[in-house]
Amino acid sequence: MSKQTNTYLRVLMIDASNGYYRINKYPVGSFFGPVDLGIHLAHKHNSLNIGAGLLAGSIFPGSNRLLFSGISPSWHGFFISSMGGAALVFDNLGINLFSIIGKAETPSILYLNRHHGEEVEVELHPVDPYSLWKEGRGGVYGVMQHALDQYASHYEKDPRVLAVGPAAMYTDNGAIASAPVKKGTLTAVDCWAGRGGFGTKLLQQHGIVGVIYGGTWVDEDFRDRKVADEWFHDRYEKKMAAKDLEATTKYRYDPAFNTGGTFGVNFATMNERIIAFNYRTIFMTKEERLDLHQRFIIDHYLKQFNEETIETKQQKNCGEPCVAVCKKMHGHFKKDYEPYQTMGPLCGVFDQRAAELLNGKADGYGFDAISVGGVLAWLMECMADGLINPEELGVEDVPKFSPKGFDVVKDSMHNARIGAALLDEMVKPEGLVNIKPGARKLARRLAREKGIGVMDRFVHIGFARQGWMVPNQYWTPGVLSPMAIMGKYYMVYGKEFIPPRELGRQNAERMVMELMMDNLGFCRFHRAWAEEIMPDVMDKLFGMKDQFLQNLRLTATRINSRNASIFWESERNVDFLFQFLRKKAEEDKVNDEELDRWIQAFEKDKFEAGLQFWYEIHKGIHESLREFH
Repeated sequence: MSKQTNTYLRVLMIDASNGYYRINKYPVGSFFGPVDLGIHLAHKHNSLNIGAGLLAGSIFPGSNRLLFSGISPSWHGFFISSMGGAALVFDNLGINLFSIIGKAETPSILYLNRHHGEEVEVELHPVDPYSLWKEGRGGVYGVMQHALDQYASHYEKDPRVLAVGPAAMYTDNGAIASAPVKKGTLTAVDCWAGRGGFGTKLLQQHGIVGVIYGGTWVDEDFRDRKVADEWFHDRYEKKMAAKDLEATTKYRYDPAFNTGGTFGVNFATMNERIIAFNYRTIFMTKEERLDLHQRFIIDHYLKQFNEETIETKQQKNCGEPCVAVCKKMHGHFKKDYEPYQTMGPLCGVFDQRAAELLNGKADGYGFDAISVGGVLAWLMECMADGLINPEELGVEDVPKFSPKGFDVVKDSMHNARIGAALLDEMVKPEGLVNIKPGARKLARRLAREKGIGVMDRFVHIGFARQGWMVPNQYWTPGVLSPMAIMGKYYMVYGKEFIPPRELGRQNAERMVMELMMDNLGFCRFHRAWAEEIMPDVMDKLFGMKDQFLQNLRLTATRINSRNASIFWESERNVDFLFQFLRKKAEEDKVNDEELDRWIQAFEKDKFEAGLQFWYEIHKGIHESLREFH
């Protein structure tokens, strides 16, 4: 097969302040995708960059994620977020990325369209976001529907809409939502670029409430199934479809656990590693955690999910044809592990109706669901412990925040309603829960007023002066690592004990692999084969394997060179680690001299030991992510 030459990444530069736009070209080789291009543009223009990978629209499954990058309003450093399936329609614009600078005078919808070989149409249409957020299902869904009602007739094929909600106006962690459109109708399968608060960036910094895009441009995407099957057969002795089917078992249906998706498999297998009641479970005995998992998760929360979603096969994909069908639905509610964990057990919610109420409200408002769930759980524990009075946060009651005497249906709904009331306060102009400057700044203020115990219950990762992130929901040190980008999977999140220096090194390697997936616009659910085969594919299609791999390393070092991670400010972070180490030795019977040394150090002075552990991870990261070594 002939190699593609003279290939450029085409970037549509849009100035939202005046509507001016132009196309810039960047040679493939200097840049390979929306991440390394995004770093270049973000540091040059403070732009929000939205783009697809080189293989969008190709025959490879999972190659149609839409990537968002820029300086994050919540993390306060360069960040990357992605959205499933949304690059398939984007590919019809005939560009690789668009980059927004400047701010529209009034909140607007950005209209992008391309008819066959004509130029890209770029228009800004002023709207009243408050009225859009009241239409139909409200919030982000109101924006999506409004954009379709107004502009869908201008497209020959179904377009797609990116939308933000009130969280983008009033907080620093507003997300960007989108749902596939089929035959002119908005589906219920909402997809999210949540982490990093790029919805906030889109609205507060650029004045854009939504983006509708699509077109009929046809480019030469790689579509030769016979050739692809040969590549897969050479490596795996399987055709591409068979290998992908095997690699995505967990996300579709895993017969080993009689469930599927991230929600089903993770909740079925966590056992005593359950995280609930704002991480208080780390202080419980193994027997107490197993009992909680059995009674509240297996016998109820997971049972409901299996009966309502798995057994009835309520599963969809994100907008691209994919065998993973990872979108597990119940009505218009999509059940993913992390949002239904942070706004589930972490908030003392173990019932699907209660979790739907809370998650549904957060989604409508357009929050980064994982981060806001961590903030809710923290504030709920502070109220339960009497550190903050409910009325000071605009709510009327105290959460039920202990498994003792807990009514799984009634008390879950009680807690969900309190969480919903807190969300309402976050999106009011003068609300009592102000996280517009960030939850970390709120925690500092409350700690000064109420005592350090408030900050000590807020599990988060700090970055620079005000940046923050609620960690991924796994009880393992990797999720609290001092990496330059956290809250994604740029780290190791397995349950094994890994000495901290080595953990740092492994985090760095994981980051490089995840960056490869993101820069190519690939869904990480296909990583079992994509990480192995993609460098060879880049060689076969572009003749640039070595350049591609060198660029990948350079991109990781460039991101890490601005690593402004802050040592843990919360005592709960230190306890999260300390209790994990004790669990490995006492419960899991891991016999390791270094593990024993760390436990002794924590028993002597947990804060000093925590600082040393944090720095050892930091050393491993930095010694791995150097440009020349």
